[in-house]
Amino acid sequence: MTINDVTRSEEAQALTEMVLTLFRVNNLMLTWGDRLVAPLGLTSARWQILGAIVAADRPQPVAWIARDLGANRQNVQRIVNDLAKDDLVQFQPNPHHRRAHLVVLTVKGQRAIEAASKTYAPSANALAEGFPLNDINIAHGLLLALRRKLEGETDVEEYD
Repeated sequence: MTINDVTRSEEAQALTEMVLTLFRVNNLMLTWGDRLVAPLGLTSARWQILGAIVAADRPQPVAWIARDLGANRQNVQRIVNDLAKDDLVQFQPNPHHRRAHLVVLTVKGQRAIEAASKTYAPSANALAEGFPLNDINIAHGLLLALRRKLEGETDVEEYD
């Protein structure tokens, strides 16, 4: 296909169409997530950051949380500051860096992420209904391979 005198391979065109769909799906997922956790006083962005804090094997500074999410540090900092104002997280001293405090869940934050998880499970089950597990795994593998390639980790010829 040719656009503005630039020729794309069939694979590049298919990837482009997938990426455009992925952008739309991402926006729809964020809206879905916002609706899901709104009764808990959360947004998708807040929920995602709380989840990243829980998933980490130890308390991390904002920059590390942002890196793990593949997000902009300043945006994550703003959301973490809002979470701290709402007593969902708190900052603790970092023994390795004076200015980059560690972000940890408060009891209120732990309750919020547990409530979000309980709300998510039945909704995820309903959303996944009708999709064969193998198709989900294949799509996930392709997205992981694309992520690795974009992150520059490896030259991905094939994906698992």
